[in-house]
Amino acid sequence: MTEFDYKYFSMLNTSGGATSLGAKVIVFGAAGQLGQCLKAAAEARNIKNISFLPEHAADILDQDQVAKVFAEEMPAFVVNCAAYTAVDKAEDEPSIARKINRDGVANIATACRSHQATLIHISTDFVFEGSTPVALTENDLTKPVNIYGLTKLQGEAVLAGMIHKYFILRTSWLYSEYGNNFVKTIQRLGREREELSVVFDQVGTPTYAVDLAHVILDIIQSGSQDYGVYHYSNEGVASWYDFARAVLDLSEISTNLKPVKSSEYRTKAERPHFSVMDKTKIKSTFGVSIPYWRDSLETCIARLRDLQA
Repeated sequence: MTEFDYKYFSMLNTSGGATSLGAKVIVFGAAGQLGQCLKAAAEARNIKNISFLPEHAADILDQDQVAKVFAEEMPAFVVNCAAYTAVDKAEDEPSIARKINRDGVANIATACRSHQATLIHISTDFVFEGSTPVALTENDLTKPVNIYGLTKLQGEAVLAGMIHKYFILRTSWLYSEYGNNFVKTIQRLGREREELSVVFDQVGTPTYAVDLAHVILDIIQSGSQDYGVYHYSNEGVASWYDFARAVLDLSEISTNLKPVKSSEYRTKAERPHFSVMDKTKIKSTFGVSIPYWRDSLETCIARLRDLQA
């Protein structure tokens, strides 16, 4: 057993009984990547008092439906994993992205205010321009360079203006065994093609969504009232090329990987060139230990291998 595996093994309730977060928790966006990781993390820790809401019964754009969910569940904590995350598509669908990432958040915040519930909301490193190679703190200037980042920042502003019991967790480059993500795409393309081109001049930190899920549960269990904005990603720094190289190496896929500049690989939405986030605040406030990105990637790929066996 690796040190990383032991970290999660030690979180399990070895007595065999269910553990408690201390209060009722509901999760919006439960079918998405992070929602599925939260469910897996809760099951690993044998936590029972958490409800993962199906989208048809918990549409964040339907204020009446959101209010009904709160009235039925009476949550003390709410985790919002629901979001419009199609970065390039958002350039063509700004109104849809804004409805989900801003107006949907407002609906949840309204219900949280009525029920005195604490909201844990997931945001992104894309709220930053990413033009300076310095690790970004929670107090640094936000300046999105695309519609997705702008709408996520608007969601942050809306909830902060409506409630005070909230934790905004900005994260980056999420991947896992669940849903569609960069790791699974690189694995698929690497098996299909003889050569891949990936940009090397966009730098950030890959983040294993299972790691983030456990931190969300840790924050709830902490009972902390140190509300506000926090940064969370895995440790270390990588370009998308470095990330792809690691995925191929750990997956034992031998396709040729070519590094290219962003100017050679045009996308509809501009991306930050440097969005590495400083995690000092979340580590000092909650005492979390954050794994190195490649160690977590190795764990994810091992689990994907097991699922594919």
